[in-house]
Amino acid sequence: MSAALSNTRVFRIVSTFVLAAATAAWAQAPVAGTPQAPVAGTPGLALPVPDQANVRHDLPLDPNLPTIFIVGDSTARNGADLGWGDHFAHYFDTTKVNVANRAIAGRSARSYINEGSWDKVLAELKQGDYVLLQMGHNDGGGPLTPTFNARGEGKGIGDESVDIPIARPFTTGPLAGKTVETVHTYGWYNRKFIADARARGATPVLLTVTIRNIWPMGPDGKPHIERDMGYRDDDMQIAAAEHVPLVDMATVAADKFEMLGVQTTALLFPIDHTHTSAVGAEMNAASVVTALKNANSALVQYLAPVIGPTK
Repeated sequence: MSAALSNTRVFRIVSTFVLAAATAAWAQAPVAGTPQAPVAGTPGLALPVPDQANVRHDLPLDPNLPTIFIVGDSTARNGADLGWGDHFAHYFDTTKVNVANRAIAGRSARSYINEGSWDKVLAELKQGDYVLLQMGHNDGGGPLTPTFNARGEGKGIGDESVDIPIARPFTTGPLAGKTVETVHTYGWYNRKFIADARARGATPVLLTVTIRNIWPMGPDGKPHIERDMGYRDDDMQIAAAEHVPLVDMATVAADKFEMLGVQTTALLFPIDHTHTSAVGAEMNAASVVTALKNANSALVQYLAPVIGPTK
């Protein structure tokens, strides 16, 4: 039996259990959609973000251990156990490393920095730590003109920028007390993450975007899951230019969903096409771990021993 065929059969068996678990999760999921919640300093109307009332509380970190920080959006943390970041720690030997999920729903690279969330991570960051950086779901924005009005930033990785008035004043973060914001590109904000982390002796790692449940028709006339939201090339160019590891979680997750198929994958997304159930979040966390292995990441040294049959 070929390895590919064996993997396919194993995955079909696993998908049966996923289907049952996802169905149960779906039955228990709240029907309500995402509420309106403002992001401070964002021009325009309040932005819809998932409820953050039931996210896990941040646990104290062992100062004697290195820490893996997760910086991202709602696909890594929203609600109770609905982001992959909340399912990540159990893959690691937590006697050797801390895992700190600092992702926040509804945030772009720009808003995460502007509201002061990145400053809070930097206050915790120390030499020998790691920062997993994953953005993209909230980073869309139009041309950098004086009428720019989005929670995201300018497209691309260049150094262009534009000054815009701040409609809702910041009370914390680097823009507190200011009336004008300089908006940069997606690449600029990610380069800032990278430079700031390195300045503290930490290792930045870029992750490709969390996969959505969107299935455009392929050249073969069949639906195939979306693999890129328009940031893949940007992430690759940033990683290459800054000599930062690029961990391709998107491809690993997309391959899994492709094998599960449209109907089974849909059960893992009970709210919308972006946010998974807890079962889906667990699958995404596993995809990140697999992608770290594929990238020969230094984080692999901290993985917990695999528990399985002895014979």
